Amino acid sequence: MEKLNTTTENILIERFEKDSIIALATADGNKPFVRNVDAFYEDGAFYVLTYALSGKMKQIQKNPDVAISGDWFTASGKGINLGFFGKKENEQIANKMKQIFAAWLDNGHSNLEDENTCILKIELAQGVLFSHGTKYEIDFTK
Repeated sequence: MEKLNTTTENILIERFEKDSIIALATADGNKPFVRNVDAFYEDGAFYVLTYALSGKMKQIQKNPDVAISGDWFTASGKGINLGFFGKKENEQIANKMKQIFAAWLDNGHSNLEDENTCILKIELAQGVLFSHGTKYEIDFTK
């Protein structure tokens, strides 16, 4: 397994630095759950706009170990609730979300004023990426 490097980082940016559908897996006890989420990649993590009272966030609160899959990439890591979308500390990532998710962000599905609307950071630990016949096993730990 190799550390994240320029080659693998560039592939991840090319594929996921935009609105991307990924599968997000969580667990509740011994029972696994998976769902598709809109996410984007930046600097070793995926970011998701979600709701603090959702099933996935309740599961992550109990057990932060998560896994993702999308576009010839699988990974595991930790789910971290960054809190309210409108919180001052989230301003930079929230502004990026407004741009990346602009096609659907204001369609009525999300209420950005609701204090339960939050940002989920999926901090990657390790992953497997396939690109042009090459398999990359990536260690994201710093």
